[in-house]
Order: sequence, then structure tokens, then C-alpha cells
Amino acid sequence: MFLKTEYKKIEPYTTKDGSIIRELMHPSVHGNSNQSLAEATVPVGGKTLLHKHRLTEEIYHITEGSGIMTLGSEKLEVRKGDSVCIALGTPHGIRNTGKEPLKILCCCAPAYSHEDTELME
Repeated sequence: MFLKTEYKKIEPYTTKDGSIIRELMHPSVHGNSNQSLAEATVPVGGKTLLHKHRLTEEIYHITEGSGIMTLGSEKLEVRKGDSVCIALGTPHGIRNTGKEPLKILCCCAPAYSHEDTELME
């Protein structure tokens, strides 16, 4: 069980929605129990695909940059320091509208899985 991770040793990958992810803590890798924490990066001008999760509640915390978050039928401006809770089954996506990469801490409970991601577009 590895309950401490080091950012520089974590290889990023692209998720089903198109974001670049570093799994900072995930049960399938690190041995924690019920949640995952990842950093998502959306490049300048980029966006994630609209998607939803049947089983997972997410919290996004913006650590760098700014963008427009789609949350159900709402469009929300988000910027560094903002947090957004994404309820089960809520379609969501984010577009980077800033001049720097948009970085987001994503907390998922239960932990993120590709199988629980349903693309909407």
C-alpha cells in the first residue's frame, strides 16, 4: 500500500472525456479505500467532452487558470480558487477560456473509473 505519492513520478494519461490526468491517489494503484484525487489539465483553448457519471460524485477545485464549466443546463465561470460539486448523473464539461493551462483537482467518490463515464457528445 502506497499512501504517499510524488507528483513528478506520476505519469499523466488522457481520460475518456479528453482531459490530461495525473492520478494523485487512486484505490487501484495506491491502496486507499473509497475515493480518488487527480489533477486534470485542460490546455489553452481546449475542453473536455460533455459527460456524466452514474455512480460517482465529483468535486472540482480550480488551482490554475479560468474557464467555463457546463453543469447540467447551467454555464458557470470558474477561476483559480473556485470549487464546484458535480452531483451523480449531472452532465458536465469544462472549457479553458484563459491564457494558461487550466488545472483542476478532481476528487471522486467512489473513485474515478472509465466504465462510469458516459459521453454525452
